[in-house]
Amino acid sequence: MKKACFLLLALMIATCSFAQSLNLKDITSGAYRPMNVPATVSSADGEFYYQPNNERTQIVKYSYKTGQPVATVFDVATARDCNISNFEGYLISPDENRLLVYTGSEPIYRRSFKADYYYFDIRRNLVRKLTENKGKQQSPVFSRDGRMLAYVLDNNIWLAKFDYNTESQITKDGSFGKIINGATDWAYEEEFSITELMDFSPDNQLLAFVKFDETQVPEFSFQYFKRQLYPTLTSFKYPKAGEANSKVGCNIFDIESKTIREIKFPANTSFEYIPRIVFAPNSQLAVMTLNREQNDFNLYFADPRSLISKLALKEQNDRYINYDFLHSIHFIGDQFTYISEKSGYSHIYLYSMAGVEQKQLTSGNYDVTEILACDPVSKTVFYQAAEDSPLQRSIYKVDITKDTKSKLTPKAGYNTAKFSSNGKYFINNWSDASTPNLVTLNDASGKELRILEDNKALQSKVASSGIPKKEFITVKGADGTDMNAWIMKPANFSPSQKYPLLMVQYSGPDSQEVLDRFNIDWVHYLVNQGYIVASVDGRGTGARGQEFRKCTYMNLGIKESDDQIAAAKYFGTLSYIDPANISIWGWSYGGYTVLMSLSRSKGVFKSGIAIAPVTDWRYYDSVYSERYMRTPQQNPTGYGHGSPIDLASSLSGKLLLIHGTADDNVHFQNTIDYTSALIKADKQFDLFIFPDLNHSILGENNRAYLYQKVINFLTNQ
Repeated sequence: MKKACFLLLALMIATCSFAQSLNLKDITSGAYRPMNVPATVSSADGEFYYQPNNERTQIVKYSYKTGQPVATVFDVATARDCNISNFEGYLISPDENRLLVYTGSEPIYRRSFKADYYYFDIRRNLVRKLTENKGKQQSPVFSRDGRMLAYVLDNNIWLAKFDYNTESQITKDGSFGKIINGATDWAYEEEFSITELMDFSPDNQLLAFVKFDETQVPEFSFQYFKRQLYPTLTSFKYPKAGEANSKVGCNIFDIESKTIREIKFPANTSFEYIPRIVFAPNSQLAVMTLNREQNDFNLYFADPRSLISKLALKEQNDRYINYDFLHSIHFIGDQFTYISEKSGYSHIYLYSMAGVEQKQLTSGNYDVTEILACDPVSKTVFYQAAEDSPLQRSIYKVDITKDTKSKLTPKAGYNTAKFSSNGKYFINNWSDASTPNLVTLNDASGKELRILEDNKALQSKVASSGIPKKEFITVKGADGTDMNAWIMKPANFSPSQKYPLLMVQYSGPDSQEVLDRFNIDWVHYLVNQGYIVASVDGRGTGARGQEFRKCTYMNLGIKESDDQIAAAKYFGTLSYIDPANISIWGWSYGGYTVLMSLSRSKGVFKSGIAIAPVTDWRYYDSVYSERYMRTPQQNPTGYGHGSPIDLASSLSGKLLLIHGTADDNVHFQNTIDYTSALIKADKQFDLFIFPDLNHSILGENNRAYLYQKVINFLTNQ
């Protein structure tokens, strides 16, 4: 008995020592966040790049080949008529003779913002404010020759001509909540990841843009409290599942005649979305459309003068088209690339400008995840793929004339790359689960030219802080499918001891949490408090082929929660895990999966923590919900079976709900109506709100408070 007590005391002391060396606030403050290099912008010839200094007072031009600066193209201290002390961001013109810098940015939604923009003529070293119009500007786009700029102000497009120091208003019907010209609505920004839809023609005579009419889109409102006697009401157009979307059309503005005309599509053409437009090198306008179900993709080439468009490429899918692949269309002379899933995996195909498939450039039982660059001179396509493992990413190139493929990144782990124009050089960012990011500059053959950031200091800090290690494993899903997972154990782990387990997951379509990639989060701290933490990517997650990631179609929440439940049951059979103390955590879609798992597991989980969860897909936006579920009118059974609100009476285990009241994405309404259902079902639960915070609940103190709240909930059960 004395020996057992001594061992237990030693175990507690060891646990405390590691807990003291890893501080939760250090994690939330970013002390374990890897260093990166400032964002670069490639020159048109691909030989140089532009980069701001750390103080954001200069923009410097560097040589890719040597790494040495060749010119300071902008300096607030020496630029003429410059009355700003620094800048937040910048935009280089295609001819590299002009740039924009901006200050005073104000967020609109998650990605979009408006700001005060300043135009700088590099040759004259002269700064002037972009416009004297009242209000901040958004979505600036340079013409191909750099001599003009289109931008959006109060939902209208304006055109600045730098040679003449003039500007004119192109559209005049823009109105908040009604008409948007050039910029995008909330749903496009959130679900297609785009904030503007404008492009100049190669001859600089035309401007194409998409017009949104959101007049019929229902409006959503929420309050900002901010210690005011009367809270501020914020309202914006938000199309929920099955409700009206913005009506969209594609227009051409003739700069000389100052006329606006609309593109004409073939007879009987029907589409709901225009997620991308771009002028091709042959001056045809590529207009890409999706139907409302997002399972019918059409690429049209429109003559910008006659306005007549012809269908060049059509792809249909039994379930849905991955919208990311619209950005895989790159023009290489009289050909273009496109990523399709028609083989069962996502691969690159080459088409003629007439839309005739010429060849398949990649093949195999793996997914190509992104086309990164194309070199029209060497006829080379550079891309990222999960060929070695769904947990990893590598960078490759393929010669489209010789059909030869080369791997450019030899290190196993997770590689992301940013290429210079035409793929002459690339900055590679590599890490694995135990190694912080290594940032290198490489040439087109993959040869490493130099190290830009090695994160050696962080590597030493990690080694001395008692950071727990991830072990990659596989566990069986509910249908017997192998699922990728990782597990972390305390540094003083003893197989003879029973540990509580927290499962962390996201589980949304095409997502991945189980990756061989460096990341230190609050769960590392939890492990050093004596928990085991595991993560499982169940069915519906990414990089394992179309069938695996799309099998949840029309029935969100069912297979995802089944697989989390199956994994929990498996973990409960392990000798070192306490089957009576298994909990599950998730944020957003992960929070949704927590609620579905607690209601469908019949007591497998002791507790769950759901942060900003969707509680009924009828409450979420149309683009996302309908992509995976179709409309509530088309799929009432799927919406009902996948609603935690409808399943509230089956909830088992303790529950902690957390939500920000100013969440414009997953509205606080989800949590409010879910709590009403729990009260009606006589289910006890805990609720915590973050006043006036959005879906991300950002801020060092906010995150530290949130995670400590979660840890207290877990450890005090």
